[in-house]
Amino acid sequence: MPDDSTKIAPCLWFDGKAEEAANFYVSIFPDSSVNAINRSATDWPEGKAGDVITVEFTLLGNAFLGLNGGPAFRFNEAVSFQVYTDNQEETDRYWNALIADGGAESACSWCRDKYGLHWQIAPRALMAAISNPDHAAAKRAMEAMMTMTKIDIAAIEAAVNGA
Repeated sequence: MPDDSTKIAPCLWFDGKAEEAANFYVSIFPDSSVNAINRSATDWPEGKAGDVITVEFTLLGNAFLGLNGGPAFRFNEAVSFQVYTDNQEETDRYWNALIADGGAESACSWCRDKYGLHWQIAPRALMAAISNPDHAAAKRAMEAMMTMTKIDIAAIEAAVNGA
């Protein structure tokens, strides 16, 4: 059970791989842990008594619940998790880990992991650049971003500076 300070937690619907996915995510992000693995007390439509039904985990200090709900629903781009990074090394590390072993790159900082969950690995430098009060600089940064999959911070900064 989440502690009393938890006010909201996304529930992520997996097809039998909630525990595997939680362990994968926890291996990537700091300030993360698997907190509880809950097994069903009875048979249910997608499993048997004793099977993992939910996994409570923390990613980057935020509470999540993984549910082994079966094949009925799949993740799509309508929901993604935006992870803010401080430098290129951190951006590269998260990006590469998430797309490994069956994940996929997408456009403009978006990627999909091997479980189908969508992520935006968003350097803070990008966020600052596209919200720059200098409209021309923000436009250049946005145009540069539109050509990228994984964000290249140096290229974004060069675009802001007009290079």
